[in-house]
Amino acid sequence: MPRGRYSLHDPHDHTPLAEEHFQCAPGPTGWRYVARRTTPTGEHTGSVDLTLDDLGRPLRLELHAGSWQVRGAALDGVTWVRTDPTGAHATEGTVRAHAFTGTSPAFLVATARLLRLTPSSAATRVRLVALTDPVLAPRTVDQSWALVDSEAHATDNGPLTVDTYQVSALDTGEQHSVHIAGDVVLSAPGIELEDLESPPSTFA
Repeated sequence: MPRGRYSLHDPHDHTPLAEEHFQCAPGPTGWRYVARRTTPTGEHTGSVDLTLDDLGRPLRLELHAGSWQVRGAALDGVTWVRTDPTGAHATEGTVRAHAFTGTSPAFLVATARLLRLTPSSAATRVRLVALTDPVLAPRTVDQSWALVDSEAHATDNGPLTVDTYQVSALDTGEQHSVHIAGDVVLSAPGIELEDLESPPSTFA
């Protein structure tokens, strides 16, 4: 069960934004990721709890950021309920999309798991509901994912396969690379893996 810490920063000016202390593992239903968010000085700011099914679809999502909360799942596309800080109002939404995304590295692993690309696969278009910090506002985005390289690296625990994806935003044409090993993001824009206590899990 991988356990570790990511640092999150602004991808443009590298301002530190948060640290995400996580653990994740494959399970009977698919894969689960849980994490707590802190500021760079250690103050609690939120949490992530994401469970995928065997096909990589979101069975259950619960996000907290400040006093905002979102609960969601795959249901006729993706469906969610967003609750305001007072708890007095909740808004529901449903979009014909494949999954959720956001600033947590968990969403990158989840999208890669959903698409199951190979180096010979053509670039694949995916529609996601992005839940944006700091108020978890939902926004529909279209991306293109391609697996451009898959390379095995020798480690003390045996070979570790690192997959490199090229991700393109279809509305702006902006492209970036995402490096994933098993169920751990090694690096991506705004994300750095700072600490990992055990090797990444591999999916069957």
